Amino acid sequence: MGAVQDIFKAYGQEYISEFSHAMPKEHRKVIHAVVNCRSAEYGLTVYTCKSCGKSHSVFRSCGNRHCPTCQNHKTRNWLDQRLENQLPINHFMLTFTVPESVRFFIRSNQRASYEAMFKASSSSIKTLAANERFIGGDVPGFFGVLHTWGRQLTYHPHIHYVVPGGAFSTKEKAWRPSRPDFFVPVKALSAMFKARFKDEMKKAGLYQAIPPEAWETPWNVNCSSVGKNGHGMRYLAPYVFKVAISDSRIVRVQDHTVTFRYKKPGSERNRTMSLDATEFIRRFLQHVLP
Repeated sequence: MGAVQDIFKAYGQEYISEFSHAMPKEHRKVIHAVVNCRSAEYGLTVYTCKSCGKSHSVFRSCGNRHCPTCQNHKTRNWLDQRLENQLPINHFMLTFTVPESVRFFIRSNQRASYEAMFKASSSSIKTLAANERFIGGDVPGFFGVLHTWGRQLTYHPHIHYVVPGGAFSTKEKAWRPSRPDFFVPVKALSAMFKARFKDEMKKAGLYQAIPPEAWETPWNVNCSSVGKNGHGMRYLAPYVFKVAISDSRIVRVQDHTVTFRYKKPGSERNRTMSLDATEFIRRFLQHVLP
């Protein structure tokens, strides 16, 4: 068993008993999957050697995307496919974040909010890439990955995009490259992202539930050149299937307390944090997708 599975086996039922009145069905499903992964709950696969006839039985995995036991091979397959399709040009990573004042709202309205974040960010990239002052191509290529956790399992939703440096012009039927160190202006991208997210919230009838200060704060978009060797894709690959914390970061589980390792942004020094087991499970589950 892995460390996260051990924690869920020891304290999962206690968590359900305490929060069953307000627990999303997805959270209950994840607890069940993680606790029972590679057990008789999901069946048995029997491998038999054709030469000697000896059989080997293996309990099947749960397959849940939030189970740390089940995701490693999916990550490797995904990355291989992306690298095979990568264009042989410079790439950028665009990161769209939302201010802290709107995060509680997003966590309470995940399905609508995540959809709005993707719509607002992707349409903003397309609009600015089509502008003749920057690239002048109406078909940019990109993919985005939603990432919701911070290093201490806090809730911090943002989207990473890997974007080739340029765009295709359907008018000219030609590729129009960007500058090696500049894709589109991030200040304009940030303002457009915020405005379009606001429009999506109005369409969804959720605008009034968002704190007014969210619109008074600048929304941050970061753009970094990541070269042409697949660095951006290798960075993103673990987050496509990765869960909020891996077994390797768990230091110990003792006296209803979970201690795990983390690093501050920009630092390589390992630090530790200790949480009550119930709080650890709560932080883990808030990153379960709807």
